[in-house]
Amino acid sequence: MKIGIIGSGYVGLVTGACFADLGNDVICVDNDKAKIASLKKGVMPIFEPALEETVLRNVKAGRLIFTSDIKTAAMASSIIFISVATPPKSNGEPDLSQVENVSRQLALCFDASYKLVVEKSTVPIRTGEWIEHTLKVHAKKTARFDVASNPEFLREGSAINDFMHPDRIVIGVESKKAKDTLLELYKPIKAPIIVTDIKSAEIIKHASNSYLATKISFINAISNICDKTGADIVKVAEGMGMDKRIGRAFLNAGAGWGGSCFPKDVAAFIHIAEKTGYDFKFLKEVLRINEEQKKNVLEKIRNGLWILKGKTIAVLGLAFKPNTDDIRSAVSVDLIDMLKKEGANIRVYDPKAAAKAKTILKGVVFCKDAYEAARNSDCIVVMTEWPEFSELDFNRIKKLVRQPFVVDARNLYEPQSLKKLGFKYVGMGRR
Repeated sequence: MKIGIIGSGYVGLVTGACFADLGNDVICVDNDKAKIASLKKGVMPIFEPALEETVLRNVKAGRLIFTSDIKTAAMASSIIFISVATPPKSNGEPDLSQVENVSRQLALCFDASYKLVVEKSTVPIRTGEWIEHTLKVHAKKTARFDVASNPEFLREGSAINDFMHPDRIVIGVESKKAKDTLLELYKPIKAPIIVTDIKSAEIIKHASNSYLATKISFINAISNICDKTGADIVKVAEGMGMDKRIGRAFLNAGAGWGGSCFPKDVAAFIHIAEKTGYDFKFLKEVLRINEEQKKNVLEKIRNGLWILKGKTIAVLGLAFKPNTDDIRSAVSVDLIDMLKKEGANIRVYDPKAAAKAKTILKGVVFCKDAYEAARNSDCIVVMTEWPEFSELDFNRIKKLVRQPFVVDARNLYEPQSLKKLGFKYVGMGRR
């Protein structure tokens, strides 16, 4: 099929590369001309496992091209995915100005050939109606099109695999032609397909992410009880997770959730509920627990060092999760800001996210590896569970630090193992 992807960020680029890998002809569009120029040279704007190889393979095969001209994609494609950013406003409401702008530009390019416009960005309910309205207002009377919703469920760090082997595919449609077109597009992927109306598809995405965020906030609340009672949150989560009605996924206590999805989508869903007249107090508490959790990490550091002013803190991990360089809403960034306000000196290391972190983190020392970050530190804080951090040589680290103190904000280590080496260990709901 002939596919246009408007927006070449995390979602758009992965979606375009994967559709091309399935044998479709794909045009990826972005108004960031520097990004498009880099992509044409084979330079990825983000780190995502297997993405570079997938992009280069399909560019070489002639199935994937990049442009900053939206008209090129609109004229050449029969299916057009809108994958632009929907950043949150101060009140949590998503900013849909880019979605509207793209819809208007597409409408001006439409001819008499049929087009299926698919919202891929995470958007609130009724966005599909507004996209359709915008297309009707600006398109020629001879234009033929449908609007559909196809929310993404890609996890950064495993996005390629998630696209090719999803738990489910959700398509929201209002016409048989739109339904048949998307079913044909996804035919090569062996996964359950849920066909519903556009509004239900829009709600499914926000409800799914909000529920997952709820599980994390719940287990973090339980970890705080474990801290106060001496129970072990890892064993508690294991015991809970073996219940098939609950499941073990997303029951890892830690410093809280971040990234581009959960913070934005939870806030957006609260706002969506408010617009319908429903006060989603439950979800507000999920958000509050997450905000408190990062403060709990700060308190653990303070309890171990007493005075933070003048102390050196080594922060291991800046990305909000491993296998990505994404630092959007990363808890590590907020923690570093809090530590700096207390007068601490900060040394940081991340295997992939350092370059992006340098654009927003000022007054910190970026190190080449974890050992350099740990040198002369009074406390080591593990904020991202990168695999290489689980293999650190703590005998070596003990000789480098000023104080052997580890705050394990991702429960990466066995407490007793570090204690036997002479470290003071503090985890999240672990002792």
